[in-house]
Amino acid sequence: MSNTDNNNESSMRVMSGIKSKHDGVGKASIKKFSKRKPLQIDEEEYFQQIQNGSRLHLAKAITFIESTVNDQQQIGQQLLKNLLPYTGNSIRIGITGVPGVGKSTFIEAFGKMLCDQGYRVAVLAIDPSSSLTGGSILGDKTRMEELAKHPNAFIRPSPTAGTLGGVHKKSRETMLLCEAAGYDVILVETVGVGQSETIVRGMVDFFLLLALIGAGDELQGMKKGIMELTDAIIVHKADGSNEKLAKKTVTEYKQILHFLAPASPYWKTPALAVSSLYKIGLDAVWENILQFQQQMKEKSVWQQRRKEQSLEWFKTMIVDRLYDEFFSSHVKKKSMATLEQLVREEKITVSQAVDELFSSNSNK
Repeated sequence: MSNTDNNNESSMRVMSGIKSKHDGVGKASIKKFSKRKPLQIDEEEYFQQIQNGSRLHLAKAITFIESTVNDQQQIGQQLLKNLLPYTGNSIRIGITGVPGVGKSTFIEAFGKMLCDQGYRVAVLAIDPSSSLTGGSILGDKTRMEELAKHPNAFIRPSPTAGTLGGVHKKSRETMLLCEAAGYDVILVETVGVGQSETIVRGMVDFFLLLALIGAGDELQGMKKGIMELTDAIIVHKADGSNEKLAKKTVTEYKQILHFLAPASPYWKTPALAVSSLYKIGLDAVWENILQFQQQMKEKSVWQQRRKEQSLEWFKTMIVDRLYDEFFSSHVKKKSMATLEQLVREEKITVSQAVDELFSSNSNK
């Protein structure tokens, strides 16, 4: 038999196999779709495992918190409620900076230094969301490979899911779960400098800005508001041929900070040169953070700020809930589709469209 005949015979066997797989398809072979059963877990087991430092159970609990499925959300909230008395014992550090400044490189080097010193470090790395899948794009566990392997570290990449400010809207609740799991330091990495950095400032104790070497145009273009939110400025990649220029940049930042109001009372915002590549200046950053913590606690600013942040969080979640409920209404969706068409055709003004959408007749 020729090779061609062999190939044809093989092809026929394959096709025959495919055909026979579907032969006799009838009522008996068609599975009936059943309603999904509500998810159930052993809450006591999760409670104990998270407190014992199980990264697997912590990751699952965060998934419940971030889920859009109602029963999973309820499980996440109940777990958080049970663990709430064991939260609040960490230092929460927000880290921001323009894309390319080396936020992930700094976090890996800084986090590994702390882990080696015996601290337990959780990194909430907020990735920009994919417009197609809604999931994380950058994949921070691959960008922080060494830190991810450390037994004292936990890295959780979460998509922004369209949230302003470069943070996931459940980031605060994720922080609390990490604290309940015994993590001493929470590092929150944002997507980059944006228009809503106050959201990040409003959920952390210490706010860190990474800046590029060679102030010049960047100093001119940097928004005054962002610098006024900052508790420390890190001039990053200060190594090799960049070292001299880095020191000059630090001096220029110090001069600017001298004329700005500090982000925190009783605190003078420092500018520091750091090389994550050669592990230079990382210890100085940590010393400043510890000094900041001590000073804020002595002046009763630490707890007062956290209380204010909780109230702001409460208000933010009210807005989120109203937004979700508004756009989940089928009546509203239908009205919006009609009004969008009228706005597009310029038959109605935008203000008139909004008034109509919120009128008593369609406010259901």
